[in-house]
Amino acid sequence: MSKLPGWLGRLGAELTELGERLEERRAAAEAEADRDADAEPPVAAAADDDDHPAATADHVPPPPAYAPSVAARPDPVAAIPWGMRVAAEAGWRLLVLAGTLWVLMRVISAVQLVVLAFVAALLVTAMLQPTVARLRRYGLPRGLATAVTAILGFVIMGLVGWFVVWQVMDNLDTLSDKVRDGIDELKRWLLDSPFHVTEQQINDVAKNLSDTIGTNTEEITSAGLQGVTVMVEVLTGILLAMFSTLFLLYDGKRIWHWVLKLVPAQARPGVAGAGPRAWRTLTAYVRGTVLVAMIDAIFIGLGIWFLDVPMAVPLAVFIFLFAFIPLVGAVVSGALAVVVALVTEGVFTALMVLVVVLAVQQIEGHVLQPFILGRAVRVHPLAVVLSVAAGGMVAGIGGAVVAVPLVAVTNTVVGYLRAFGQEAALRHAPQPRGATAIGSAPTSTPSPAPPPAGEGDGEEKPPAQ
Repeated sequence: MSKLPGWLGRLGAELTELGERLEERRAAAEAEADRDADAEPPVAAAADDDDHPAATADHVPPPPAYAPSVAARPDPVAAIPWGMRVAAEAGWRLLVLAGTLWVLMRVISAVQLVVLAFVAALLVTAMLQPTVARLRRYGLPRGLATAVTAILGFVIMGLVGWFVVWQVMDNLDTLSDKVRDGIDELKRWLLDSPFHVTEQQINDVAKNLSDTIGTNTEEITSAGLQGVTVMVEVLTGILLAMFSTLFLLYDGKRIWHWVLKLVPAQARPGVAGAGPRAWRTLTAYVRGTVLVAMIDAIFIGLGIWFLDVPMAVPLAVFIFLFAFIPLVGAVVSGALAVVVALVTEGVFTALMVLVVVLAVQQIEGHVLQPFILGRAVRVHPLAVVLSVAAGGMVAGIGGAVVAVPLVAVTNTVVGYLRAFGQEAALRHAPQPRGATAIGSAPTSTPSPAPPPAGEGDGEEKPPAQ
């Protein structure tokens, strides 16, 4: 019995050794089968695939040695040059902006009368709002100060218009007689001039003018009817501008706060800071333009009056009104004064009027505008010409009048928003640390002087009190 445990131990060891040999033989058989499968020809493999469809999904035969190598296609985004991708990205954004601008212009053209009336109200408000603020400082309530300012302003404008019409109607007969005498004198000057103009040629020109007027009677009549329609639209626009001016003078601050609520919250701080600066620019432009136009009208009107040109006062008023159209208005009003002097007083008087107009306009361009407007409104002359031309093409005379203040206000707003964005980026930028912070630490500089009186928060307000 003592030999039984040793015999059982030897039996177990032999069985373990036998199992290991069987495992080795099974592994060798599987390895040999794999080598045979790899060395099998393609045709046989294809035959086996036909017999065993499931093998196709597990094993893909390699391409033959004679097959040409095909390079992988690159990503289409990587195949496009970087500059073309940037141009495409900018192009579709420009197309979206152009489409938005086109839709906006269509909407403005559909309600052109309302837009021009509101813009005119803004200009009048910019001119009258300082008076309302001054009356409120004297202790008048807001409603009474607004009413007094608006009534006085509208009465003065109405009296100026009535005075111009009265002067024109009062001097119409005298002007027609002088125009007839001037035409006769011009005819005699042409006959005696070195241009060799004959009386027959002058009569032919007069006959052609008469025939042209006679053949275009229907067009002239339709133009007169259109003129009546234009007068109705002008009166409607004047009423809209008057009501808008009243509400802007009385409740401009509340209107501005309501407009700010329409702006997204993220952009609201920048717009809230740009609005008062835009209003200051508009106010400076309107007040400066009124002062410059008044100086032009007074000095040119005095020159015309001393030269005995008829209707000197109406011409001075026309010069004042046309001064609100930059560049073009001065040329048109000056040409009108020269033509009236030519047909009423002769060539010499017309030349003297031209000298007076040119002298006053040169003083205006080089002395008055830089001194009165200063740095508050600074627009490049090319921008003035292009804006006046574009405004005239879009909305006629009204567009030419509002083009330059619109460009000046836009310039102020864009400049402020750019500076505000840079300041916000610097404020949220990570602060330097360690040696970088020591190297970039600011040196001691004198603190900036405080703003002068009148430039604080009390002045930076939209149309409000």
